[in-house]
Amino acid sequence: MPSPAQAAIARLPQADLKSIFTADPDRLSRFVLTQGPIRFDWSKTHLTDDLMDAFLTLAQERDFTGWREALFAGKPVNNSEGRAAEHPAERGQGNADSVARARMFHARMRALIDAIEAEALGPIRHILHIGIGGSALGPDLIVDALGGDGLRYDVAIVSNVDGTALERAISSFDPHTTLIAIASKTFTTTETMLNAASAINWMVEAGVDDPYGRVVALTASPDKAIEWGVDETRILPFSESVGGRYSLWSSIGFPAALALGWDAFESLLEGAAAMDRHFRLSAPHENAPLIAAFADQYYTRVMGCQTRALFAYDERLRLLPSYLQQLEMESNGKSVTREGDPVDGPTAPITWGGVGTDAQHAVFQLLHQGTILTPVEFVASIEPGHALDPAHHRALLVNCFAQGAALMRGRDNPDDPARAYPGNRPSTTILMEDVTPEALGALIAFYEHRTFANAVLMGINPFDQFGVELGKEIAKSIEADGPKGFDPSTMALIGIALGGG
Repeated sequence: MPSPAQAAIARLPQADLKSIFTADPDRLSRFVLTQGPIRFDWSKTHLTDDLMDAFLTLAQERDFTGWREALFAGKPVNNSEGRAAEHPAERGQGNADSVARARMFHARMRALIDAIEAEALGPIRHILHIGIGGSALGPDLIVDALGGDGLRYDVAIVSNVDGTALERAISSFDPHTTLIAIASKTFTTTETMLNAASAINWMVEAGVDDPYGRVVALTASPDKAIEWGVDETRILPFSESVGGRYSLWSSIGFPAALALGWDAFESLLEGAAAMDRHFRLSAPHENAPLIAAFADQYYTRVMGCQTRALFAYDERLRLLPSYLQQLEMESNGKSVTREGDPVDGPTAPITWGGVGTDAQHAVFQLLHQGTILTPVEFVASIEPGHALDPAHHRALLVNCFAQGAALMRGRDNPDDPARAYPGNRPSTTILMEDVTPEALGALIAFYEHRTFANAVLMGINPFDQFGVELGKEIAKSIEADGPKGFDPSTMALIGIALGGG
């Protein structure tokens, strides 16, 4: 049963985007917001003043302010597991005790980085980071976006249990000058620990003295790391209350802090902290993550859009769509409320995307002329990430802005329908001043808080992820007990590929 605010939102008529601009020449003043080094433009969405008022009422109904304060106070917002979600504390925002603990862990990480730079572990030229999910996606995004030619070490981040991924990563590494970082919150993650064991074997076979002396553990379970063979001095803990997909700010960010330098990592944290303060202190109608969530809710729940596309018009941000897939779909891909009741409508859409201008020649056909309405988000940077002819970056930005305009405007062609564009297709543009550590930190924190705001508006818990467990349990049962009791299709596949059944 929809709430009064949800019913009011559903009743409001949808106007054509071009007519919205015609009727409201002052639209940019209310639907464009600049926060620090980032400009957010929702003017090409169907958000109107009436819709904003209705969504603000929904936020009050869902106690958005209360849940936001609970998040920053370190209260158990992850009700199904009885945990807080204290990733903001890693940036210095939140419960005082949690902030102090995070600073202590950061100081420990910096001390180890100083020791590595001083070659206390011997000469290090390569960093092999092994993790999966949030333990890999976050560091991978940061290193790729900010590294370029300025990385102080070669960095390879391996997540897939497919041995091909590990082989390719280490093919150009010298095992005698490689440091292995193992990132696992529990230090029991099957894929991570198998890759870690193979990496140790690679060092042993190469004749490396004391391979375990070249391992750094990034974990919330130090005892498990010690049991595995890592010396306590090379264990970088983080708090149990920091979830995996929110953990790049903790010791999980070690490879980025080491390869980019501590100053860059600190700037990343400071940028995220600025977005934390904005999200916590800004009024709802001026709150970037909340406004973005209003648009998300409108297109998913009212317009029935099942996907949301994101295109980074900057090669430095090419991994952003993959990072957001986990953040948004693992957080809000739920079917029950916090109370365990069925949700009253769609939850997270499918997040997908790519890089401009490549995507224009691959998927934009569907976005412009297909029958499936897909809200589009463009992310771009005013400053380029290269020193080539400025014509490159100008062409990139011109294409980015033209795509948003074309999606909205469309084009009639009564003589040739195949060349007609319906238009009235929404897009958001996020324009960064540059892809700096500060700006990237703010951008990622924006997406974290947007995900949280969406969850509050839907009444769901974004901080558990039980949906990833069932397949893992079945895989373990096959390894432990053999293929027993499965459907005929699964039994046949196991028999053909693995020799069982």
